[in-house]
Amino acid sequence: MKKFLAILLLAGCVSGVEAQNNANEKTLFEEVTGLKKKSDKFNFFLNMNGSFDAMDNQAGKSGKFNMRQLRIEAKGQVNDWLSYRWRQRLNRPNNVKTASGDDYIDNMPTSIDIAGIGVKLNDKWSLFAGKQCANYGGVEFDLNPIEIYEYSDMIDNMDNFMTGVNIGYDATPNHQFNFQVLNSLNSTFEDKYGNVPVEMTKLPLVYTLNWCGNFNNVFKTRWSASIMNQAKDKNMTYIALGNELSLGKFGMFLDFMYSKEDIDRKRIMTSMLGGGASLPSAEYMSIVTKLNYRFKPNWNVFVKGMYETASLGKNIETEGGEEFEKGKYRTSLGYLAGLEYYPMENSNLHFFLTYVGRKYNYTSKADLKDFDTNRVSVGFIYQLQMF
Repeated sequence: MKKFLAILLLAGCVSGVEAQNNANEKTLFEEVTGLKKKSDKFNFFLNMNGSFDAMDNQAGKSGKFNMRQLRIEAKGQVNDWLSYRWRQRLNRPNNVKTASGDDYIDNMPTSIDIAGIGVKLNDKWSLFAGKQCANYGGVEFDLNPIEIYEYSDMIDNMDNFMTGVNIGYDATPNHQFNFQVLNSLNSTFEDKYGNVPVEMTKLPLVYTLNWCGNFNNVFKTRWSASIMNQAKDKNMTYIALGNELSLGKFGMFLDFMYSKEDIDRKRIMTSMLGGGASLPSAEYMSIVTKLNYRFKPNWNVFVKGMYETASLGKNIETEGGEEFEKGKYRTSLGYLAGLEYYPMENSNLHFFLTYVGRKYNYTSKADLKDFDTNRVSVGFIYQLQMF
């Protein structure tokens, strides 16, 4: 790993919830033309996270340049009641058919994160219709993906962008409630779960109630409760409690997430126990925390920890006759540390040096060997407003 760190430092900074573009930063259009942008009807962003990664894992030691996130985004305010937003990943395929040749349910490729319109109904009520991010709770889930060096297993294995409608209610200027109804699938049931012997539901939807609270800009909440129709009499229940604390130069968040699935949607347990069709039970729990300290105007240091478990909620028997006992099968840990440098005032461009470690411990039920992974990365993150 020392050899890779040396290569990494020599390579320099050549390098994915939402990082906010600084309102005082000029757009690329303004810098090039010298003309001041006078309208908010069209804003265009390029979201980038790139790095050189030195890795040490089960496959051995290796290194590579990696463009982890590359997304374009357009959004704007058409008038005082109508807005729009579109965001698309450039490093994802644009296929409108699944691997099995079926059409995607919403007729959109998975490269499109967001595509829809927002309507302000009055001073209290609003809605957004179209493809959008699920309004799940959690502080990290709400960040721009380019700001994330390593997601938890929970978020990394979730389907986050689906089509439907969100209704928002501003109870006060500091407290907003959202009710959202989305498709629970992008592709077909078989593509998602495999050949599971269940009866299909006529309404494969996910319902989410979300609360975003703000207490004097010191403590903020992002809590949610969701229920998803997976099949007839088969549901997923998901709870996420995000809590954020800001105290001057110091900031932190603590996220708790729990998912109970009658059909293993994240497929972590299914993959662990042999693959194939999704298992008829899975439970996942995650606790994620991150601490930031902005010790200089241009410098930030952080540490982050993750604790997660994967379990079966009941005794099961697979179609092949294998029996698996109820209980915990895996505990995973994540530990990160990093240094960030912001070279320009009024800009979110930053260069980083980070370490990411993961450790996976299996119980005797899993009959698998423990392993860990390590990664050191140097790179950059930038949400460039081009227009």
